[in-house]
Amino acid sequence: MSDLRFDGLLLTPGAGGRRTQRALVVIDEHLTGLGATVRRVEFPAQTAGRRRPDPPEVCIKMVRDATIELADERSVPTDRVAIGGRSFGGRMCSMAAAAGLRVAALVLVSYPLHPPGRPERLRTAHFPDIDVPCLFISGRRDPFGSPEELERETAAIAGDVALEFVDGDHSLSRKDREVAEIIAAWATVGER
Repeated sequence: MSDLRFDGLLLTPGAGGRRTQRALVVIDEHLTGLGATVRRVEFPAQTAGRRRPDPPEVCIKMVRDATIELADERSVPTDRVAIGGRSFGGRMCSMAAAAGLRVAALVLVSYPLHPPGRPERLRTAHFPDIDVPCLFISGRRDPFGSPEELERETAAIAGDVALEFVDGDHSLSRKDREVAEIIAAWATVGER
């Protein structure tokens, strides 16, 4: 078993995804193989089959409750659990951490920095309140935030930030294994 930055990892899907989203399953398989306990969860609206996502306060509460539950299951404090996910899910996890949820790290895949074509509508007001290590993985052609925009905006985060860019757009189609390998390498103490 490798030495990991965390004992557990809570993964959340993007706004249109479910906990069974292939990208999350592949990350789960890679991290479970390293000895982490991984939980893939979804927000109430997703479980109910609604298209419109829940309001942020509902999502943040769900992330908090699921993180506490995973920490209790592992008999560790919440600051031994990393949280994150794809797009909207990762954003909700980052907001939960900024709101005071003590976690080991944030793992953010395709973070939606702003709506496509609307760079003035940044979703970063909470970044200065994040003080944990963060891994951002994004496509070089992601219309929700370019590499340059991510580099500029993540400078406001107090915790250590690692930025990884792969070929692709927001979907990171056919990049699931590459993304999972980046996360696994970053999660392994001493690897990066």
